[in-house]
Amino acid sequence: METTDNLMLKFLQKFEESPFLLKLNGKEHLIGSGPPTFIVEFKKPISMLELTKSTSLALGEAYMRGDLEIEGDLYTALDNFLSQREKFSTNPSLLKRLLFPPVSKKNQQKEVSSHYDIGNDFYKLWLDETMSYSCGYFKNENDSLYDAQLNKINYTLKKLRLKENMKLLDIGCGWGHLLITAAKKYKVKGTGITLSKEQYKEFKEKISEENLENYLSVELMDYRDLPSLNKKFDRVVSIGMLEHVGRKNYGKFIECVKKILVPGGVFLLHYISALKEFDGDPWIKKYIFPGGTIPSLREIETLLAEYNFHTLDVENLRNHYTKTLLCWNKNFHNNLSKISEMFDKEFIRMWEMYLCSCAAVFHNGIVDLHQILVTNGVNNSLPLIRWY
Repeated sequence: METTDNLMLKFLQKFEESPFLLKLNGKEHLIGSGPPTFIVEFKKPISMLELTKSTSLALGEAYMRGDLEIEGDLYTALDNFLSQREKFSTNPSLLKRLLFPPVSKKNQQKEVSSHYDIGNDFYKLWLDETMSYSCGYFKNENDSLYDAQLNKINYTLKKLRLKENMKLLDIGCGWGHLLITAAKKYKVKGTGITLSKEQYKEFKEKISEENLENYLSVELMDYRDLPSLNKKFDRVVSIGMLEHVGRKNYGKFIECVKKILVPGGVFLLHYISALKEFDGDPWIKKYIFPGGTIPSLREIETLLAEYNFHTLDVENLRNHYTKTLLCWNKNFHNNLSKISEMFDKEFIRMWEMYLCSCAAVFHNGIVDLHQILVTNGVNNSLPLIRWY
């Protein structure tokens, strides 16, 4: 009967496309051919049951515990390893509760809070000054993270073609910098909604500090309750929120936007997407974004058509997200001493794994970042060319 070490070695040998050195129970094994670019050391073996149930969950948890160590740059290791993502094993029948959680309002409120309500002080340590927790837009090679986030906000607002006194809704408004910029630059009347109590509190304080009470408001509410506001908006934007909706509710989300957007109104949807529909990564869903599901571009475009939304433009910002995540990871490491006062070692290792693995999946095209610009019905008054 083969030992656990031998079974692990056989399992890991299939990841041979990028050479690495495997240290297992005091022995070294070269996986692949050529000089290794990183070293993987297992302090403790992982059962084959766990590896085949979910490779990402088994390896991710081992790294969090310190049972697995990476010698070399973590991003480089994950970038090489995740380029072979199709070789991972996942058994959906054993992961049903994790992969397919309820999409009720109560459960989704809990899921959002588990990530975004960790604490504003924590996010301030490694996000930029705008507190933008989404993909930046690097117009120039030397743009800082702050520059890239301002670029993204201004680029997004240009796409919406705003005019003074227009009503703008931001679904999943985060800490509110996009709406603050829109109010100052275009003098629009903006409303933001979020399920995060921490974001709501911070945004409300910023509105007061900036003396924008006559222009902006923020609501702690679920997107499904938008029709109850009894308001119509000229423009709607949603950045990085659709991933929390769940596949069963994509149609409901678009229907709610339809109900509150004026005929001919412009809607910009910015979200992490995929080539094909899949249920999500088990480790990410367990530890980072509970309930998170990445939509494919084609399924969202199909649904938009069903609700008579006309597509003006689709843009992929995938490589911008790789760079954004690497900037966040650098900031995270530059503030490790302060973060260590807030959280334990396992949390820190988990967050490192999250930032670096996400950078790697964008770099390898496992996921994309799309901005879709649509109008509610036909709008013939917009410029004939891309005005942005």
